Formats: sequence, C-alpha cells, structure tokens
Amino acid sequence: MNFYKSDPVLSEILEEHLDSSLWPWADEQLRRFGKLCANEIDERAVHTDREGQPKLIKYDKMGEDISEVWVNEGYKQTIKETYNEGIVGYIHKPIPELGRKGNYTYSYAQGYLLSQSEPGFYCPVTLTMATAYLMDHYADNHLKEKYLPHVLSTGDKDLYEGATFLTERQGGSDVGANEVKAVPEGNHYKIYGEKYFASNAGTCGVAMVLARIEGSPKGTKGLSLFLVPWRNDDDSLNGIQIRRLKDKLGVRAVPSAEVEFNGAEAYLMGEADQGFYYMMEALNLSRVCNAVASIGIMRRAYTEAHDYASKRRAFDHELINYPMIKDTLVRMSVKQEVELRTVFDMIQSFDKAASNPSLEDETTKAMNRLRIAIMKKETAEQAVHFAHESLEMHGGNGYIEDFVTPRLLRDAQVLTVWEGTANILGLEVLRLVHRYKAHELFFQEMTRRLSFIEGLMNEVSMVTKEMSDLREWMNRILQKGKDLQTFYSKRMAQRMAILYESVVALEAGGKGGRHRKVAELYVHQAYAGEEFSDQPKSLQYSDSILHDHKVLS
Repeated sequence: MNFYKSDPVLSEILEEHLDSSLWPWADEQLRRFGKLCANEIDERAVHTDREGQPKLIKYDKMGEDISEVWVNEGYKQTIKETYNEGIVGYIHKPIPELGRKGNYTYSYAQGYLLSQSEPGFYCPVTLTMATAYLMDHYADNHLKEKYLPHVLSTGDKDLYEGATFLTERQGGSDVGANEVKAVPEGNHYKIYGEKYFASNAGTCGVAMVLARIEGSPKGTKGLSLFLVPWRNDDDSLNGIQIRRLKDKLGVRAVPSAEVEFNGAEAYLMGEADQGFYYMMEALNLSRVCNAVASIGIMRRAYTEAHDYASKRRAFDHELINYPMIKDTLVRMSVKQEVELRTVFDMIQSFDKAASNPSLEDETTKAMNRLRIAIMKKETAEQAVHFAHESLEMHGGNGYIEDFVTPRLLRDAQVLTVWEGTANILGLEVLRLVHRYKAHELFFQEMTRRLSFIEGLMNEVSMVTKEMSDLREWMNRILQKGKDLQTFYSKRMAQRMAILYESVVALEAGGKGGRHRKVAELYVHQAYAGEEFSDQPKSLQYSDSILHDHKVLS
C-alpha cells in the first residue's frame, strides 16, 4: 500500500501547482513518504493509540518533580522520519539537493499523507510549523540564531519541536480572559500561571506562550507573545511543571497537558501587547493544517470503505455491487476529491501570502481568512461524517478496534474543536463580512472564475443561480439585528464553502472525462435535490468514479 501512489488526484494537483524545479523532486519524495505512511508509520500509530500512549512521569526516585513525558520508541522513530523529510524545515531553509526552499504546498501534501495514518502526530507537526512561522517573523536575531535551526532540524541538529499555548481554564475560546502573567527581569521575563490545554507539552523544545505583562490592559489587546524554552541550557526544567496529561477521546499520540509556569524564563516576541494578533496569524496556518488533516482522514475513511465493500460478500454478491453501497461510495469519492482540490486551491493563496507578506493587502488578507474559515469548518465536519460512513460500511466489524474505523472516528471528532469550533468560525465569517465586505469579494472572485469555464453549462447555471440566491439571502440577514446574524452565521459559512467547492469542481471538470463526471455529480448532489430518476447519476457514473482511477506507476 502507498497512500501517494493510490491517489492520482493529489499528484495531478501538485504537478499543476509546484514549479518545474520542485515538482520532480517532490514527486519522488512523496512516493517514498506515502509508502512509509501506509506501512511503518501506520503500524506504529496503532500501537501508540492502543498500548503506547504518552505517560507522565511526575517524580523521580528521589521525589523530585521532573514532569517528564514518556513516548514509545515507535513514536520517536516517526518523529525522526517525518521531520527529516523537511515537513517543517524545508518551508524555511533550502533543500540540499535543490539549493532552494520548498513551500507550504509541498509540506501540506506531506501532512495529507501523514494524516491518513496518524493525524494525532500531525498535531505536533502543526504546532512546530506555527512556532517556526512566529520565530521567523517576530523573534530577534539572537533568538533566531539560538533556537530556529533546532526547530527547523532535518537531522542536522537536535530537534526542538514547537508548541503554542493559548488556552486557560477560565478562558477557552475567550482568549481575552487569559490571566497568565509576565514579569520583567533584566533582559527577559518570568512567566507565572497555568495553561489548561497545552498540546505537545513535555515533548516540545520551545513553546510560544501568550501572557499579560504586568500593567497591560485587559482583553486581547493586553496580551504579549513569549518564547519559552522547555528546559534550561543545563537540561533542567525551566520553571515548568505538568500537573497531568489529558485523557482524550482520540488523537492519543499527542500529549496534551495542564501546565504550570512558576517563574519560567521567557523572551518577548515582537512588540509588547501584540501577541494575540501574532498568534492569530499562526492560527490561520494551523487552521489550514486542520483542514489538511480532515481531508486526510476523509481519504483514509473512503479507502477503507471501498476496499471492504470490494472484498466483503453478502447474499452471494460483493457489497460494492449493491446500488445503495455504490451511491455511498460515489458520494464519498466525489466529495473527498473536490474537497481535496479546494483545500489545495486555498493553500495556493495562503502560500503566496506567506512567501511574500509585504504583498498581502487588506483585501488579500480578508479573502485568505475567509477561505480558511469556511474550509476548516466544512472539512472538519466532513471528516466526522466520512468516518461514520466508513464505520457503517463495515457493519459490526467497523465498531471493533481491530479495524482502523473506530480510531478514525475518534481522531476526526477533535478536528471540529481544534483551531476554532463551528460557532467561532461562523463568527469569524461575520466579522470579515462586516469589516471587509468579504462576501462581496468572495462573490466577485467566484463570478470571475465561473466566467472562464467552458462546457458544463447546465451545472454552471445551477451554481450561478445559487450564488445569486446566497447573495440575496445574506444581504437580507445583514440588515437584521446582531442576534439573527449570529444565528445564521454558520449556515453562511457552509453555503459559501459548498459554492467555493462547486466552482473548483467545475474548473477541473473542463478537462473532460472522469473530471467532468465528478463535477456534474458534485453540483447535482449540492443543488439538484433528491430528484426521482430512472438512471441516477451516481449509478450511471459509478464505474468511472470508483474504478477509472489509475494508480500511479
């Protein structure tokens, strides 16, 4: 099994988006990494989830608090192999064989493959990506020289994984209620207080921590960002203690903890009282990672469902020959493929802005935030749905931990929570609409892109009508009071996401063949309703959708 070779849509997307100097190298590396993810990393993920979960070693034999987190040897090997692939490092430093940097597109392709076997481990990778981004943009030269090479390690230095600690017991999503404080001391600060949900605690080398400098105002405007090393230069703990590890439903590979800071030495990143805004930049990066993890779980769920239905016999036939099974698999295949294309379409805009932040004007910034918000929400919800569908396809076997389906469902559920729930994302869409008229920018872009599509005129007409209806509906809501606008904000996000995906599907459908059938099916499933037909499209096109998908040689 090879997650990359069995997914020709991914290679098609990457060949289109990676330049000629990066694509051949990336293709070769991803073939190797796709095989690793589908085999050794997947086997280790099973062990970590079942028997090898992280454990807190609170005290040593002398009763001293050492707050050490144990992880199993297989997990350590996955850490080594994944970071050595440059999943974080090659975003910021040259690839030795090429003499040039990679980019987020390549990194997110790696994350997509990794998430099919171990979305729990992709969380620490995400946190390390966010840490590298923040250091690259806001750390002073001394901090960059001392810590950044370790965060970007590809085997050339000791690896320091990263972490971003925001959540406090009294705050949660209300980050402005945070109370952790920073006290100036010479050329650095001392951090005091507690972070209540701190992922990668005990395994990170450095953490990005939001804290309030004494005398700063309340709310998000008074928060500053600090780099906090987990250990001192002599390898002793840096005024940090772990109270306990969280006993989580899923993504058990990543240690999430309650962390206490008792005078931890910390270094200010960028300007004081700007920490929340810096962290929100990193949050956008993490939300893209979340969407990537979601489409990874969707792909694995579909693969498992398709394979099981192809092999399992019931009433003298393989399951895949029954019309209801075909319909379910076709719907899963089409949705996952279109969502994969749309996420990587979103990544192109994000990648350009991250590579050239000086060129990102307010309009570009608003559109990036909007795309990320609506796609993070849609993909996370679909990951849960796909895990459910795959489990049900397996029948009773799907509920048994010998199969991957229970873990997929448990791991998928957290993706609707991490980096912002649906409620938070709905409010984000509403803020962007009010502040930047982001919905009008969005409709302008979708209209422009639709104008270039040739063929599929019936489907283009259906999408154009939905866009007109959505615009009118949103304008009516925006004339109402705040409570009603909030009430409908999640539905706004959902309809915008489906519209965005429809446009991307139609663009790919212009290539003809199977692509056209995928586009037709997606648009009709989204907007045609449950029409009666003697020849349902999902059954008409089932052979093309389910079997005409050539595996890469």
